[in-house]
Amino acid sequence: MRSVRNALRALGCTVREVRSPADVASAQRLLFPGVGAFGPAMDTLKVRGLEEPLKDYLREGRPFLGICLGLQLLFEGSDEGGGVEGLGIVPGRVEAFDAAALGLPVPHIGWNGLQEATSEPSGLLKDVGDRQVYFVHSFRAVPEPANADWVLATSRYGEDFVAAVRQGDVHATQFHPEKSGNVGLGVLRNFVEGAAGPGPSAAAAGARGAPPRLTKRVIACLDVRSNDSGDLVVTKGDQYDVRDSGDGGEVRNLGKPVELCERYFREGADEVTFLNITGFRDSPLGDLPMLEVLRRSSERVFVPLTVGGGIRGFTDAEGIKHSALDVASEYFRSGADKVSIGGDAVFAAEEWWAAGGEGTGDTSIEQISERYGAQAVVVSIDPRRVWVSEPGDTKNRTIRSAQRGPGGEEYCWFQCTVKGGREGRDLGAYELAVAVEALGAGEILLNCIDRDGAGNGFDLELVDMVTEAVGIPVIASSGAGAPEHFTEVFEKTGASAALAAGIFHRQEVEISSVKQGMLESGLSTRSA
Repeated sequence: MRSVRNALRALGCTVREVRSPADVASAQRLLFPGVGAFGPAMDTLKVRGLEEPLKDYLREGRPFLGICLGLQLLFEGSDEGGGVEGLGIVPGRVEAFDAAALGLPVPHIGWNGLQEATSEPSGLLKDVGDRQVYFVHSFRAVPEPANADWVLATSRYGEDFVAAVRQGDVHATQFHPEKSGNVGLGVLRNFVEGAAGPGPSAAAAGARGAPPRLTKRVIACLDVRSNDSGDLVVTKGDQYDVRDSGDGGEVRNLGKPVELCERYFREGADEVTFLNITGFRDSPLGDLPMLEVLRRSSERVFVPLTVGGGIRGFTDAEGIKHSALDVASEYFRSGADKVSIGGDAVFAAEEWWAAGGEGTGDTSIEQISERYGAQAVVVSIDPRRVWVSEPGDTKNRTIRSAQRGPGGEEYCWFQCTVKGGREGRDLGAYELAVAVEALGAGEILLNCIDRDGAGNGFDLELVDMVTEAVGIPVIASSGAGAPEHFTEVFEKTGASAALAAGIFHRQEVEISSVKQGMLESGLSTRSA
């Protein structure tokens, strides 16, 4: 909601929330953004007395823009949650992507293209062309004869799915324009200004636009902590000495978080991740400076923002208990699109395996995923190699490595760590990945302690092992030192995205050079 408000305000709009049925009737233009589950959304509309007024508004063809879940609710129903009826405005039902049949990670997360259903550009999408927009969803509707006069554009993720609908002044998009950079702001501007143009037609002369293709994402990461003056700065990860000259030096300052975030947005980063490496240790809800960084960044940066560090339940100084969901909700209200869970996910995975693969419903992953959807939950894995003589020397999944251990060992497993890499656990990265996917995580941020700061490339063996273990997207992290390292990890593993920090902060590598190298190798990427 904050992201949509900020995008509209950036366009000079005045925004008012709908709080009653009368607000629906009096709206000049109505936007309905949404993430989460179909069923609870419909329940909320009914409880608040908004379902029938909204149907009346839509049937009158008044100006409307639904976003993501706001598109799905227009359909007759959804198979999510065992089957739920929708608003019934657009024919068809919403169903889950079949990950097994498609052979692709689900959720569908990232930048993808559109193919318009008409040979002439529509008013809403007239500025998109062959550029990409941002999707994040596990469910979709498909084009069929019954809804052909509604389908404005499709996209493709192993199959064609409905990316935008329109009839008269009623519009909706499966993608998130508020997170689609300048292209998305243009879509919102067209709606606000009264986008006009030909509607979809089952007898259209031909589709417009090249066949869509999901891009590989390049993510900029900012490790944020307080310096000795209490100011938040971007520095190095907390498994390192972050001071310039030992214990007596200043905290290494590579820039101000909001300014760097805005710079990466301008330079074409597909997402930005904040890792709060010292805050939230005792009172996650008390770290107001980091929340302010999110608020200010979301006012200027219109690509997805992820934040991690201290996403867990805790008891404050007054003895009041707060759940991980409470902490995550404050992040989301402050402008985050996704939260990254670290150590808490390790402990949850250990419990999951001990219980024979059963969740309790009480873990941070389960709580947040149930409320906000799997796409909002990223699990950050921080492993290191442990060498063994034989696979039977550990209960965890091993690989036969092309490298050799200090004693000539051929096999290794990847030990998960907590507390910033300072404490190892008897749990492998493979086992953690399998568990957190089952608990409801929608994405994995895969670090590698052995490669952090080395600049000699991502650990391809680790990335390959984890991407084959799960059916959710994996972000490769740790070790990038040159543009070709990004190309290499995309060509040789199933990674959906790759992340870097210091090389971008110090401008040793430009995001544009990374993307140029990807294009030259035939990899799809988004232009800024």
